[in-house]
Amino acid sequence: MSELQQTALFDLHTGLGAKMVPFAGYAMPVQYPIGVLKEHLHCRTEAGLFDVSHMGQVIIRANSGNVTDAARALEALVPVDVLGLEAGRQRYGFFTNSAGGIEDDLMIANRGDHLLLVVNAACKDADFALMQAGMGDSCTLEMINGRSLLALQGPAAEAAFAQLVPSAAEMRFMDVAVVDWNGVELWVSRSGYTGEDGYEISVPDADAVRFAEALLAIEAVAPIGLGARDSLRLEAGLCLYGNDIDTTTTPIEASLNWAIQKVRRTGGERAGGFPGADRILAELTDGAARKRVGLRPEGRAPMRAGTVLFASETSDTPIGTVTSGGFGPTIEGPMSIGYVAKANATVGTVIYAELRGKRLPATISAMPFTAANFKR
Repeated sequence: MSELQQTALFDLHTGLGAKMVPFAGYAMPVQYPIGVLKEHLHCRTEAGLFDVSHMGQVIIRANSGNVTDAARALEALVPVDVLGLEAGRQRYGFFTNSAGGIEDDLMIANRGDHLLLVVNAACKDADFALMQAGMGDSCTLEMINGRSLLALQGPAAEAAFAQLVPSAAEMRFMDVAVVDWNGVELWVSRSGYTGEDGYEISVPDADAVRFAEALLAIEAVAPIGLGARDSLRLEAGLCLYGNDIDTTTTPIEASLNWAIQKVRRTGGERAGGFPGADRILAELTDGAARKRVGLRPEGRAPMRAGTVLFASETSDTPIGTVTSGGFGPTIEGPMSIGYVAKANATVGTVIYAELRGKRLPATISAMPFTAANFKR
């Protein structure tokens, strides 16, 4: 643990009895004394507080001073409508490579005179280098240091945060804002990674413990670790970079078509112009050979990452692989995400997984596995 980076909340986590584990080069809490199952259910019914300070926060400013120039430069790296993103709004996107694969997925916010990106912890240095190389001299990039990132998630998140910052209740899903809390500047988005309503809040490191303690003092709020974060995002059908999407996976294979707006598609005003556009746009039209799907295994045993999938009990030819899997406390059963051949990807299709030398059935399922509760 001594060789790992620590977030500003490290001592708070250990003081709360968290079990700390290595994650993306950081010592991070995987669970607290109540355990992963209760943490998961608490987030689904009340509000959970997550430390996600290991994530990268990057500001992009156009040298011209015009945010549209920053948006235009970023569009050369992502198949996303950044120019059409209004001030005070955020959207999901991904960096692609020349083969159409996903280099990382991220959140993009228009903060009026600049863009703010939140990228994955393990990719943040590579993402920064990718942007420096791909955006030329038109923009200035800043990797934000000295700010923590907390996620407050769950149906009670609005009421809890509004006790500290009343204006937070007025935000819609995917709104971003800069708000004041006792003289501290908070950067807030109404978003998250659990399928629940909630916020991601960037706070100066010097104030992070005080802010976290103020939230945890609210009865509905409990600390939540990486274990429950994973089961929550899996129930929500959300991708984990490095597992469900990576440099070899196209957005269309990953069933992320919805994140590519019409203006960037064939026939759109700014069609293409991003790495791997030829393959990605062709797959948008014709479909991909494989597809990311949800799986509901029969029985209670989870089908975890790496489990090989077959069309029948006797087939010798694999049709795909599980990329994430576990037990869903909300749905009270196992769930998995994986890739299968297009011919086997229809919801309701029964396929088979190879587990401990046996073929066990699983049904292709619609995602999310549990309904999303975002504030629209």
